[in-house]
Amino acid sequence: MGAEVCRAVEAAEGLQLVGRFDHGDDLGDLAEADVAVEFTVPAASPANVAHCVERGVHVVVGTTGWDDARLERLRQHLAAAGPARTGGGVGVLVAPNFAIGAVLMMTLAARAARFYESVEVVELHHPDKVDAPSGTAARTARLVSAARHDAGMGPVPDATAHDPGGARGGRVDGIPVHSVRLRGLVAHQEVLLGNPGEVLTIRHDSFDRGSFMPGVLAGVRQVADHPGLTVGLEHYLGLA
Repeated sequence: MGAEVCRAVEAAEGLQLVGRFDHGDDLGDLAEADVAVEFTVPAASPANVAHCVERGVHVVVGTTGWDDARLERLRQHLAAAGPARTGGGVGVLVAPNFAIGAVLMMTLAARAARFYESVEVVELHHPDKVDAPSGTAARTARLVSAARHDAGMGPVPDATAHDPGGARGGRVDGIPVHSVRLRGLVAHQEVLLGNPGEVLTIRHDSFDRGSFMPGVLAGVRQVADHPGLTVGLEHYLGLA
């Protein structure tokens, strides 16, 4: 993803790539940067983002693993931070997925959730992915759960009483989430919503990492206009 982002920035009108950093590199003072794009691993991401914020650099974050506790610490850090190099407050965008179709999938699933008694999320990725469920699946489940709660709906119906092997998958805010890791896949997800006599399936497939680049570039171009913490690209696309 990092290499793909570098190529996208180099090809984008009005943007200039001023640095590339990999595992073990010293980030230094990021002297020429206005915006940093952070695609690493959950263990490294908070420190990398903090390094940028402390130097007044806006950050677009695609790393997963940002739970509520980490996000709250980042909010506090941003509130105490100095001004950005571009003026105003430092902005950080944390997005579980930058594919426009994936953002639409999450948005549509949240809007449909109140109309359906049942809902489950299935995410499918390549076997080199280190975390499960994916950040997109977790974000989708939380959005769906919140929409169901606001609509006064109860738990998803499930009479399973015996599942020693965990075949029913995990739960995120009460929503069943299933993870598939299979060679040949890139990044895929479907949300299944069911009522008596009907099922609505909302599916998104990324077959190439280039599918994420329009969203990354949108984040890079807009993050300075959104000081503080923003979670989810939908807020930059007018979908929230």
